[in-house]
This record gives sequence, structure tokens and C-alpha cells, in this order.
Amino acid sequence: MPPLLDNKNPSSPSVFRPAALLREARRQKGLTDVDVPAVCILDPDGDIVRRLRRENRSKPFESWPCYHTQLDGFELAGQTVGIIGSVVGAPFAVLIAEELFASGCRFLLSLTSAGQITACGPFFVGATWTTDAPFRETAAAIEAARSKGVLAVEMEAAALYAFSRASGAALLCLAHVTNSMGQAGQDFEKGEADGTANALAVLEAIIGISEHA
Repeated sequence: MPPLLDNKNPSSPSVFRPAALLREARRQKGLTDVDVPAVCILDPDGDIVRRLRRENRSKPFESWPCYHTQLDGFELAGQTVGIIGSVVGAPFAVLIAEELFASGCRFLLSLTSAGQITACGPFFVGATWTTDAPFRETAAAIEAARSKGVLAVEMEAAALYAFSRASGAALLCLAHVTNSMGQAGQDFEKGEADGTANALAVLEAIIGISEHA
């Protein structure tokens, strides 16, 4: 076993739980214990959050005690949905997911942008590669991922799905392939309104048929 995993005992209960952190944050901030919306969204790029705020379609969820983020609420698919922007990277995404589910969330969606590995599609379901170091990946690593049928690279999905498997939390990761990792001109283009119109339409359709909504 790698030294990094020595004495980890993943089947044993954790000592530090999200509920304890949230309890102390509420105490320090003088907040009441109010459940977050049943359906919440992680918006790593922050484009959706910025659009909703700009159009006055969202408002802060004042009882959210997290030290690191702001939770907004807005109407989508006939209900109030929570959304948090700029949750970038696997460790941060899981930290916030843990806090959301400890606060009443029942279904979490993550919609991130991704780099293209295999030039084909469109795809609705497929494999992605989660990296913690996008500026350190090599051509050999990218080609190895391509040879295994990986379609895109992003920064959160593997950790979020590991959390879902370990906890039983209902979670879905979506990736909008927007770039070829800076290897071509006109890269990182998301489309109309930074892709938010299509993103909101997709999210609304999923939430509308979700059994957790």
C-alpha cells in the first residue's frame, strides 16, 4: 500500500464530521439551522451564478454557514434550487458537497467545463478524467487517456462520485466540453451568454424529472 494510504482505514468512521463544522459556524455567525434547498448545483466556472445575479434572478441563502462559499437560491423547474459558484477542484468540491448534504440537500448536480480528449461526439454519457493539476499534464498522459476511451478532462467528477459511492448521496456530474486545453485558436468558447442559456435548460430538464426534486 502506498505510504499516502498508511493508517487511513477507510472503513472506519471519521472523527471530524461536516455537521460539527456547520454547528460551530452557525454558533459563531449567529445563524439559525435552516435546511438548504433539496436540489443544489455546483457551478465551478461561476458563469451561471454571475448571470443569475446580474439579472436579479437569485438571492443569497442567508442561513448558509459555510466559511468558504455563498449559497444562492433561484427558481428552476418550479422549485427553489440552491447554487454555489467557483467550487473548483476535487477536494473543494467534495468539501462543499459534504456540507450541502449535511444541511438538507438531497440531490446535487455539478456542471463544469472540460477539455476535449477524444475528438468525437456529441456524447450524453461517457468517461472523463479528473485532474488536480491541469497545467502539469503531459502529451503522454493525454494520449494514454485517449487510448482508454476517455472523452474529456475536468477537475471534480471522480472525487464527487467517490463521495457519492461512500455516502449514498444522490449526485450527477455534467461536463460541457469547451476547449482542447489551449491547443487551438478560438478555444474556451462556451456559446451564447457563456453557455449559461444551454446550461440552465439542461439543468431544468434534469431537475424536472428527478425523483429527488
